[in-house]
Amino acid sequence: MRKVLIADRGESAVRVVRACREAGITSVAVHTAADRHAPHIVEADEAYTLTGDPAAVGDLDSSQVLAAAEEAGVDAIHPGCGALAQDADFAQAVLEAGITWIGPPPQVIRDLGDEAASGHIARRAGVTAARATPDRARQVETQCLADRHGNVVVVSTRDCSLRLHHRSLVAEAPAPFLSAEQSAELRAVSEVVLREAGYVGAGTVRFLVGADGTLSFTGVGTCLAVEHPVTEEVTGIDLVREMFRIADGEDLGRDHPEPRGHAFEFHVGGEDPGRGFRPTAGTVTALTAPSGPGIRVDAGVRTGGTVGPARDDSLLAKLIVTGSTRVRALQRAARALADLSVEGVATAVPFYRDVVRNPAFAPELTGSTDPFTVHTRWIETEYVNEIPAFTAPTGTGIGTGTDAEPVRETVVVEVGGERLRVSLLSSPTLPSAPGPARVARRRRRAPRRPGLAARGDTLTAPMQGTVVEIAVEEGQQVNEGDLVVLLEAMKMEQPLKAHRAGTVVGLAAGVGDSLAPGATICVIKD
Repeated sequence: MRKVLIADRGESAVRVVRACREAGITSVAVHTAADRHAPHIVEADEAYTLTGDPAAVGDLDSSQVLAAAEEAGVDAIHPGCGALAQDADFAQAVLEAGITWIGPPPQVIRDLGDEAASGHIARRAGVTAARATPDRARQVETQCLADRHGNVVVVSTRDCSLRLHHRSLVAEAPAPFLSAEQSAELRAVSEVVLREAGYVGAGTVRFLVGADGTLSFTGVGTCLAVEHPVTEEVTGIDLVREMFRIADGEDLGRDHPEPRGHAFEFHVGGEDPGRGFRPTAGTVTALTAPSGPGIRVDAGVRTGGTVGPARDDSLLAKLIVTGSTRVRALQRAARALADLSVEGVATAVPFYRDVVRNPAFAPELTGSTDPFTVHTRWIETEYVNEIPAFTAPTGTGIGTGTDAEPVRETVVVEVGGERLRVSLLSSPTLPSAPGPARVARRRRRAPRRPGLAARGDTLTAPMQGTVVEIAVEEGQQVNEGDLVVLLEAMKMEQPLKAHRAGTVVGLAAGVGDSLAPGATICVIKD
């Protein structure tokens, strides 16, 4: 393949663009107006704009992506880690257009995305699917590669137990505190399931590990996992380049690699741990990344970038730290997190600084005699959160003062079909001229603060989001702290709870409703 379109955005799109450059492949990016200055657009060889309201369009529009691919004359499409990677209809449309799909076959995506069909595949492979288990199970997974010749390689195991609202916050490889027998079972089950499914490409097989050590298969992720960098760091295998080779029909030509050292991945997203990890929006006014041996930063936002409702994902960057042992990696992670600075918008970094020194997560670093006790519900049920809430900065002018260094920003423009980078003054100074003249000065807007969740008797939406669950009925009696509704904003679920005891009246929200900040959900009367 000579030219690849990346049907994704953010840090994962940057990751694929860089792999294309290393492989000598021309990269093509697509974007909405909201992302026109994003790093993946700046770094790609070509870029195509998708139409539509960026505030209303969450994921990239598949029909427009396909049209851009045909206009650009690409050989293949890589869907990154986004929603299109798991869209079987999109994959089928790509193939029907005569373009190589860098992912599993469409029918495999359908089968593994359907709970019933996935269960049938597991049973045919002799694997028992997960059953109900108490709130202390770990989530472990295997990163796998499978080629068109029937070869399956388990590249490494990972642990993704430190999560919130079904979303991974921290990943590590290899998965720690597993016996040799458990690791062998993870590999064996992963191989047989992917072969039975007819899998091709990079995939993730997921499991739960109960408190008694029992392993249960839970499903297969049919895309390049967000957590893939930790696997790359402990194996030296470039998973994106491997996906290119597989799509070209090559044989994997390798066996299961042995991991070297230990790696952690911290997801730096727009959320406030001091307010229950509530999603936040705003402008990143400064981003300082750590550096040094064993430190990698995959960023999708730079200084001046924004996080808000126009984005389908709040992930700004991923910090990946590698050490020779888990203890060394934790020590390096503590240093790297202290050096990492994001200004202008709340992130989970303060939580990560705390958790790498928490005995439940890092017993060997803290000298605790207790074992690793983190599980998938640990943050909600056991973590003592004493992190202060983020205080949004007030807006400051740019280029104020006659002696101030002029602030520049780089934009990408298209002239005659060719993309050019242009450096502009953010606060241009015009020469004096006869008669009155005005110079417009652009100022960065301070991040909008989400509204309060309650005003008197009224429970309101603290942010823009979509209602995914209603936990109460009209006239129902609730206690303070009872769940009322579950909102989804930027791929993160936000529970809204009763702020007082009373009776629910005037329930104005329904499942699927899109709520604006401050919208009334219900009234709770005495």
